[in-house]
Amino acid sequence: MIRTSLDSFIRDIPKAEIHVHVEGALEPEMLLQMARRHGLPAPYPSADACRAAYRFDDLQHFLSLYYAAVAVLLTEQDFFDLTAAYLRRAAADGVRHVEVFFDPQSHVPRGVPFGDVVSGIARALESGERELGISWQLIMCFLRDQPVQEALEMLERALPYGDVIAGVGLDSAEAGHPPRAFAEVFAQARGAGFLAVAHAGEEGPAAYIAEALDTLHVARIDHGVRAIDDVALQARLAREKVPLTMCPLSNLHLQVTPDLADHPLKRLLGAGLCVTVNSDDPAYFGGYVAANYAAVQRALGLTRADITTLARNSITASWLSSDRRALLLAEIDAFIAKDGRDGASAVTL
Repeated sequence: MIRTSLDSFIRDIPKAEIHVHVEGALEPEMLLQMARRHGLPAPYPSADACRAAYRFDDLQHFLSLYYAAVAVLLTEQDFFDLTAAYLRRAAADGVRHVEVFFDPQSHVPRGVPFGDVVSGIARALESGERELGISWQLIMCFLRDQPVQEALEMLERALPYGDVIAGVGLDSAEAGHPPRAFAEVFAQARGAGFLAVAHAGEEGPAAYIAEALDTLHVARIDHGVRAIDDVALQARLAREKVPLTMCPLSNLHLQVTPDLADHPLKRLLGAGLCVTVNSDDPAYFGGYVAANYAAVQRALGLTRADITTLARNSITASWLSSDRRALLLAEIDAFIAKDGRDGASAVTL
């Protein structure tokens, strides 16, 4: 039997990534390259200077830099290049399926056609499926700190792309922006056939998680860190089998959990919740999905069985077809058997 190192095990075990913002995969080198492509002033003198600026006090501090950086994304080709670069990194981290967020409200008001954003991302995802074997779903997010009417307008623009966009989400600055404000937007989205997820319990309280379930009727909670504050909510999430798409390095860099040793992931996993590990905005937070697994493994002392459970959870929490889900779970089983160590069962959804 082959027994791999733990780092290799983390990297190579088949997994899905279901919480990643494609704009957050804009690496400094590509940021500068695209600025040159379009004759824009370079936002930083070098890639190193760009990375040095990525020291965040909180979510709002990060978002200010994030929204400034996306100004270099102007054409369909830009979105293709950005998405294709992310997929290559994901493939190197053992990712077999992705569910990718994009924020049209970061682009359309700048004059970028909605169709160019979607077609550039989708073209890269289709290419990645052919060339890398990565299946995919695309999720359009609404910015919760912008007017609800603007979200409704974006939903209207998305309707002709229902064959490409699988679902809608809610992101951006959480504090002071409760989910209930977008209840009508999500009701219309669900009525149009879109699935739904929402960021909740990142900087906002545990009550925002319950509110997202009750008013937006979401299938997953993105982040969900503050679920640790409410035992009754934990019981509900476990009972209703609501997945949490956690992003450890994001939580660390945005001071949500200033010390990963205090991150609630392992405690929530132990409470029977369907917890997953993801990268969020990897270009800004120092690592793609395998780096997030590795960081939380070291901080919390996760075992191979824990890592296996997280990988399986990422598949069961996804929007994969039953056939594709069964295929990837079998691939995990085969990987564990080859490695020669015991795995663990995931939460069954």
